[in-house]
Amino acid sequence: MENQSIMALDERYVAHTYGRAPVVFARGEGCRLYDESGRAYIDMGAGIAVSALGYGDAGWVRAVSEQAAALSHASNLYHTAPQARLAQVLCQRSGLARAFFCNSGAEANECAIKVARKHAADRFGENRRPVIITLLNSFHGRTLATLAATGQERFHHDFGPFPEGFGHVPANDAAALEAALDRPDVCALMLETVQGEGGVVALDADYIRLARELTARRGQLLMIDEVQTGNGRTGKRFSYEHFGIQPDVVSTAKGLAGGLPMGACLMSDEAAQALTPGAHGSTFGGNPVCAAAALYVQQRLTDELLAEVAQKGAWIRAELSALPGVTVSGLGLMLGVHCGKDAAALAAALLRRGVVALTAKDRLRLTPPLTIPWDDLRTAVDIIKEEITA
Repeated sequence: MENQSIMALDERYVAHTYGRAPVVFARGEGCRLYDESGRAYIDMGAGIAVSALGYGDAGWVRAVSEQAAALSHASNLYHTAPQARLAQVLCQRSGLARAFFCNSGAEANECAIKVARKHAADRFGENRRPVIITLLNSFHGRTLATLAATGQERFHHDFGPFPEGFGHVPANDAAALEAALDRPDVCALMLETVQGEGGVVALDADYIRLARELTARRGQLLMIDEVQTGNGRTGKRFSYEHFGIQPDVVSTAKGLAGGLPMGACLMSDEAAQALTPGAHGSTFGGNPVCAAAALYVQQRLTDELLAEVAQKGAWIRAELSALPGVTVSGLGLMLGVHCGKDAAALAAALLRRGVVALTAKDRLRLTPPLTIPWDDLRTAVDIIKEEITA
């Protein structure tokens, strides 16, 4: 009865921008979610790759609670310790020099866009280079600028006109990339190493390395969108580490604060020179409670945990790829499963059996908490295999 009343309230008062599943989650514990009736679900989605440590992690709860009790907000007109310490950790781990904090992945990408354009304006003056190249099948957010950057037409309907200054090229097409970067008005290239909303499709390693080489040669910024792939999701702290490159700008969010809304744009020292006082801002960005949560998540991203993420991802891939007609894409614990079945129908069937999974285009998307126990993982994968072969 309670579920029905909550869903009725949602239907009556919440904007209908989501196709919600018919379940009301009331609490989480470990890597399981519980609905209002107390039924348990193994979480293979982590709130779209957000709940990196699952639910109720004692250290995370303590970090959030203690900071909330001490200071919940002060604004960016003043210094706060959690924000400064988090900036230090992220910069040292990423190889970058400065951090700008915001509240979401789209905002982190908005910051990256502004950095690229102002960096070019500062450098070239009236001969500024405003164009940013992105890839077809990419996804960079739902603000107007990040939608314009997104290389998927299905997200563009009804929202134009869009801001100008973006060009799109096919992923993994070296010739097309080189031709686009040869344009005299291009200041930067933005890409995802794994196109999440595009179907969990990993870019070719040689293509990523070529992107770094071409942009460096032309004095253009290479900006890696790590909104979903960052914070340990692929078995590295940042996914670009798999390819031995160093970007100029990195955006990240989702798993950054383990469940609280936080984004960050990390920049090289040269790129960061574009952000002078007044050039950008955020009222809530770097909020002390969110920053304390993120510091704790970073503390938990040990080499041992990252190795286990890679191991679990490889195991899931092997288990599911062994099924007839099944292919698995992605990196680490960010996987796309193509099996010939309707992805939405498969996710719904899994939910009925107590497994929470996501979709991305025609694929089942699996992004469980990084800390998911092996027993839960085996149980969930067994159920997924049964539903795929049913």
